Amino acid sequence: MSDHAKHQYGEFLQQLPGDWQQAEIRQLGAVVGGGTPSREVSSYWQGSIPWVTPGEVSGVDRQLLHDTQEHVSPAGLSGSGANLLPVGSLMVTTRATLGARVINAVPMATNQGFKSIVFKYPEEGGYYFHLFEKIKPELIRRASGTTFLEISGNEFGSIQVPNPPAPEKKVITQILDTLDIAIRETEALIDKLKAVKQGLLHDLLTRGIDANGQLRPPQSEAPQLYKESPLGWIPQEWEAVELNQLIDPKRPVVYGILMPGYGHPGGVPVVKVKDIFDGKIHLNDLLLTSPKIDREYSRSRLKAGDLLFTIRGTVSRTAFVPPALDSANITQDTARLAVTGTDARFLRAYLGMAVPSRFIATHTLGVAVQGINLRDVRRIPIARPSALEAKAIADEIQSLEQRLESESLSAAKLRLAKAGLMDDLLTGRVRVNPLLESVQQPVGQTRA
Repeated sequence: MSDHAKHQYGEFLQQLPGDWQQAEIRQLGAVVGGGTPSREVSSYWQGSIPWVTPGEVSGVDRQLLHDTQEHVSPAGLSGSGANLLPVGSLMVTTRATLGARVINAVPMATNQGFKSIVFKYPEEGGYYFHLFEKIKPELIRRASGTTFLEISGNEFGSIQVPNPPAPEKKVITQILDTLDIAIRETEALIDKLKAVKQGLLHDLLTRGIDANGQLRPPQSEAPQLYKESPLGWIPQEWEAVELNQLIDPKRPVVYGILMPGYGHPGGVPVVKVKDIFDGKIHLNDLLLTSPKIDREYSRSRLKAGDLLFTIRGTVSRTAFVPPALDSANITQDTARLAVTGTDARFLRAYLGMAVPSRFIATHTLGVAVQGINLRDVRRIPIARPSALEAKAIADEIQSLEQRLESESLSAAKLRLAKAGLMDDLLTGRVRVNPLLESVQQPVGQTRA
């Protein structure tokens, strides 16, 4: 692995433009270690100086750190071997977890799990923050230790890194920072939409939508609009039913093929539990069973729009059958729900409510392999609004889910764009000189 890492980082350095200088990390500024004040002296931990540990940095993709979980006093700092880092220092984890990094937005100290760079030119911190994605393999190669890997201050400081001209560093940093901001804003919107969805789901599936297209007021505000039921308080117009009452009697709840076999080119696709995740059926690893076996299990054949419900292994995953799997089949670990008595999208959402979820959990048995039998699946308690109201509720949920999916796709595209740009810009494969020239060009001057 170390040979691969050496080759990997060496190749990276060889790709750099000929007019870019290289420097050892210690030439960029002072390499500073950290320390931990004694826990036996309480006054050491009653200060206002932020003190960071690797766990607060690892797995967190942010550039600036404004505060920490613990704070130390000046006496704790001086008695621990830790150092007060000026704003703009790059704090890099160099023990156990290697290569996580962050820049301090306020003066702070670290424990001994870090080596920090106090830059001669603090404005360059952002560039090296991005660059450490490329340096991480070299940290791993140089680290040593039996209990956990660690890289010494001397090894850390001796690593060669690109040192492009300051104007290029600045533009590269601005480009990558702009993408980071866009990614963070999109992720914040996704988190907000998820929270809105959670609250809206509960309201829609307990209060419903009235004839005016509005959420009914809560039961506490308008008790006359609700009635008690095995599901709790539900709108007066709703019914409490069992799932089987919502299924097409001509296509009852069934499980699929016991021994489907596989490897029959041109055979019938068979959906298994592992194919159902993230609310979808994934088509890249389907079994292909022989037409003969499929004919024997024609009772469990699928139609586009059927709702699948996993009953063994991982219980209660759901997904709709897409048109591509019309006439496909399922294994014995999955139940087919041919929904006709309500909007299938409403049913799928309602299966996640508290009462149905508790029922499913109570009737799921087994230790090594858990499962729920079809008799109990048919008895799952469900609310049934009118067909029009169920559709209106399902439409609201689908609209929010589509927006969530759209924003998630945008975030994925931004991350992909950033990864590509990082590789291009940090290796110098794509130069930012044309941008620099346009910025530096005097007003009114045209380019040749």
